[in-house]
Amino acid sequence: QVQLVESGGGLAQAGGSLRLSCAAAGRTLSIRRLGWFRQAPGKAREFVSGISWSGDSTYYADSVKGRFTISRDNAQNMVYLQMNSLKPEDTAVYYCVGGPVDGPSQFRSSYNWWGQGTQVTVSS
Repeated sequence: QVQLVESGGGLAQAGGSLRLSCAAAGRTLSIRRLGWFRQAPGKAREFVSGISWSGDSTYYADSVKGRFTISRDNAQNMVYLQMNSLKPEDTAVYYCVGGPVDGPSQFRSSYNWWGQGTQVTVSS
């Protein structure tokens, strides 16, 4: 089994920054792709960003492109999401996700493992 635990969420003002972290534990050798999804109140869960095992390939939702940066540290079994220029519409629960196949993906079905989520609230 793989466990994913997010941290770093909280309250930020519009225009501010937050950095989310996700620690993987368990059968971490099974993990290839990693990513982030989010779910705002009353809305469907949506893809935010994905990254390949090497980190050379990344993919972003249009809504966060140019503002968010995903990265990973395989030696530490960590994945990060640096969020800059935050907007109130970024308010959501953010989920760390992992999958056994390499290559970033925007599809929920590509990810076998999900964290419990961390709340991000952006005030205007």
